[in-house]
Amino acid sequence: MENKLNDQIQGFCALCWSRCGCISEIKDGILISVKPDPSHPTGSALCAKGKAAPEKIYNKDRILYPMKRSRPKGDKDPGWIRISWDEALDTIVTHLNTIAEESGAESVSFGITTPAGTSMNDGYAWVERFRRVFGSPNAAIAMELCGFSRDMVFPYTFGVPLPMPEHKNSDCIILWGHNPSTTWLAHAKRVADAKARGAKLVVIDPRRVGLAVKADSWLRIKPGTDGALALCLANILIQQKQFDMDFVRQWTNGPFLVREDNGRFLTTQDLYSDGSSREFVAWDLENNKHVVYDSQQGIYLANDINFSLSGRYTFNSHNGQLVCSPAFSLYADLCAEYSPKYVAQLTQLKESEIINLSEMIRNSKALSIYMWAGLEMHTNASQTNRAIAILYSLTGHFDNPGGNVILETTKTNDISGGNEISLTQKRKALGYLDRPLGPEQEGWINSDSLYNGILHSSPYPIRALINFGKNFLFSHADTGTGEEAFKSLEFMVHIDMFGNPTSSYADIFLPVCSPWEREGISTDFVVDQEASGLVQFRKSVLSPLGESRSDIWIVLELAKRLGFSEKFWGGNFEQGIQHFIEPSGIELKDLKENPRGINLNLSTRYRKYAESVHGLPRGFDTHTKKVEIYSELFLKHGYSPLPKYIEPMVSIGTPNISKKTYPLILTSGKSPHFLQSQNRGEESLRRMELDPLVELHPSTAELRGIQENDWICIETPHGKLRARAKFSDYLDPNVVSATHGWWQRCEALDRDELPVRGEISANLNSAIGCDFVDPLGGSVPHKSYVCEVLKLDSK
Repeated sequence: MENKLNDQIQGFCALCWSRCGCISEIKDGILISVKPDPSHPTGSALCAKGKAAPEKIYNKDRILYPMKRSRPKGDKDPGWIRISWDEALDTIVTHLNTIAEESGAESVSFGITTPAGTSMNDGYAWVERFRRVFGSPNAAIAMELCGFSRDMVFPYTFGVPLPMPEHKNSDCIILWGHNPSTTWLAHAKRVADAKARGAKLVVIDPRRVGLAVKADSWLRIKPGTDGALALCLANILIQQKQFDMDFVRQWTNGPFLVREDNGRFLTTQDLYSDGSSREFVAWDLENNKHVVYDSQQGIYLANDINFSLSGRYTFNSHNGQLVCSPAFSLYADLCAEYSPKYVAQLTQLKESEIINLSEMIRNSKALSIYMWAGLEMHTNASQTNRAIAILYSLTGHFDNPGGNVILETTKTNDISGGNEISLTQKRKALGYLDRPLGPEQEGWINSDSLYNGILHSSPYPIRALINFGKNFLFSHADTGTGEEAFKSLEFMVHIDMFGNPTSSYADIFLPVCSPWEREGISTDFVVDQEASGLVQFRKSVLSPLGESRSDIWIVLELAKRLGFSEKFWGGNFEQGIQHFIEPSGIELKDLKENPRGINLNLSTRYRKYAESVHGLPRGFDTHTKKVEIYSELFLKHGYSPLPKYIEPMVSIGTPNISKKTYPLILTSGKSPHFLQSQNRGEESLRRMELDPLVELHPSTAELRGIQENDWICIETPHGKLRARAKFSDYLDPNVVSATHGWWQRCEALDRDELPVRGEISANLNSAIGCDFVDPLGGSVPHKSYVCEVLKLDSK
């Protein structure tokens, strides 16, 4: 490392997805401050977590050397003994080889902490490559809780993950279950700038936090009822004929005829002996006859078609008479069930709020929308995403100026190893047979499946876990089962900066360094076109403390010992980076000479679905090359092809759950002061939130004799946790809101470590069960559970 002992070094903060541009100040070889870099596309602000980096790096609780346990699993003290890197890595390789030979590579699972909300962003793709080259189809990364709907369900409608809103041109912005002030400052800044320019802002969230305070319209929706609201808004637009009918007719599969007998699309194969299953049928009102759509070419085999979007049509086929209706007609019928009056009751909104929002959507010339974790953690998450995506398709704003735009990005090679694992091995992922359209199709398993594999060898034994920073016991539901699983697990490796309750079950602990002690690269800062065109290599500003190493270094060392060197550029990090950026035309040496990065100044193209490719329309990357209002893929896998609304499975009135015993809805939100279950040992951050808090309405508290700041108990059908009462006049009196991740001690502020479970535990996940999950994606209802709150003795 060539940095001076006293220097100010440009880079970006890699503690989370936001990757805010920053300047790190070094004095006498010590990091003394981290400040925002206004010259960077994401550097206008830096959160308290980024500014507290020196506290994190120099915290005395940090682990700096490889260790192995000396006491049985389950002991409160693992009896850590310091060992060399060679011993640690050789021990791991020996276990991996033995287990793979005896039980198959699938018996080794990986845990990977979220790259969105932690500093895993630098190493995530490398870890994924390693587990795929090794042959494991299993990685628990919590995709079902944070990102599945946005990144994997949205493509079932539009063929791409939810694109970024082009805020600089938006005249109306909807944030639906997303609070960027807490999770993504660079995004929050773009929204605030757009509002200052005159754009209308709508926030749909049970809590009035962040940008909701400044919104033109804040809708305090009942947790888990968002799908009903989306259907209602669509109903209003359809009834008033205030949707983009041209877009629906030309670019969605709404005109396709659906058979009444089996719910499948009518195809020419149904009508003619020499027909095709890839040729779909619509009805032309102008000529009063059916027309054929060739999905392989993405074109109708006729011109000047006046597509029918309603009605019933009868065909005499070689298999008998078939009665059909346009897919859009079926969707409209579904939406018609959700009147403003009915949905106001479901969502606890006012009819006027719903109607006003529909008018804002109708009147917008450039509408954008963004949704994230607030819509993910429910038992109806997948169909909720579908409902909102289809609602957005009615506006015609997709990939148009000011809408959600597929931005141009730097061309790179994928290094995550997606092609390094066979399809046969991939389909062994735990839970894949139950959820073939869920995260499991990419090997992203949920914790419940992992625990079953460990405890019950179902469908095969999980004998080892290589865990990159994931604190399962405080980030996944059903903590008690997790403890049982890890206690019985044959071999576990934990890789992290700090120990945590999950790592206490590990056999080997490997210390990693902070982002300031390692190099990293970003080729897409996401928030707008300028940011998406920036390529920046972040150099390390400090030498690694102790013997800590980067996640990537650990991956490369393990790969070499396992004989995978050729798959990892001979174990050379810089060669891997050069391979990654090769398609961009940029050389790594040029990036090193330009610490601010190199901006490719990419230009935005709009309506790319309408572009001609080899004389044919590009269309959408879906089965039909159209926006899929009606999903035949869902139908084939046993799910509703339309986004039917289903009440959250764990709700007041659910069988076996007494409304009298559990009269309140328990939701949750991320604390703005901490990264998931981290940082509570850092004094400056802990001062902002000394103790775990639960928000509740003052009237809810008064009924139970609770004063603000009292210690209270939150009881659910699965368990309980303890926290201090925080009053919120804006919260629904029937809703309470908790935060997860509370365990870490802060010696400077006289705060002890909190237990995983028990009377004084503040662990939200110990009170959430896995009995009810989203059937398609496996989401657990962290944001729509049920509970009661009770005042605790002041002692």
